[in-house]
Amino acid sequence: MRILAQPVRQLRCFSTTRFAKSHIGSMPIKYTGEVKIEHLPAAFSTTDSRFFNKTTLKVTGPLGERTMPIEPFVALEFVKPKENAGEAAEHQLLVSVADSELKKQHQMWGTTRALIQNCVIGVTEGFNATLRLVGVGYRAAIENGKLALRLGYSHPINMDIPKNLQVSVPVPTRILISGTDLQQVKLFAAKIREWKKPEPYNQKGIFINDETIRKRDGKKK
Repeated sequence: MRILAQPVRQLRCFSTTRFAKSHIGSMPIKYTGEVKIEHLPAAFSTTDSRFFNKTTLKVTGPLGERTMPIEPFVALEFVKPKENAGEAAEHQLLVSVADSELKKQHQMWGTTRALIQNCVIGVTEGFNATLRLVGVGYRAAIENGKLALRLGYSHPINMDIPKNLQVSVPVPTRILISGTDLQQVKLFAAKIREWKKPEPYNQKGIFINDETIRKRDGKKK
């Protein structure tokens, strides 16, 4: 009589580890008295349904003003400096969420803190991007309020400059972009780069900041 071996059942183990505290989200945001941060109860947008239930955070500084939406489960705590500390005293803003064990809230905790920090840096120091035009005949200029690029095509490329950005061309092969919104600065720089991406064979194109590209050898006969 043959006895058949019973199949071995494998049990899957699920992690029961609780979400760790967000290291970025729990860090306080520090700013001086020249920056004013207001958490307004008004909806961030009255026309876009995605922002109907989100409040508005307004950050004002020497370089301008920024606003951003705040999720309903995010709580902001303002810590004021001691009295008679002066305008240079350090203010603090603490970010927290209602339930850090929920995946969405845990993810948005650090993200919200990082976005607020970018707003503070934007209105105090600003963000910059430098583009280098590498190639024979490549040059740029500001003409009639637009950025004109000459990149070897049969016609110049004219790009509208966003209202919240400052664009200058100190030399024909350098483009300087500055603004209070990091995302807009990077986005406009990426749009310019799209017209002539760096290529690895002759190492020509539009480079952003310290971007480099490894040179590749062409096919040898």
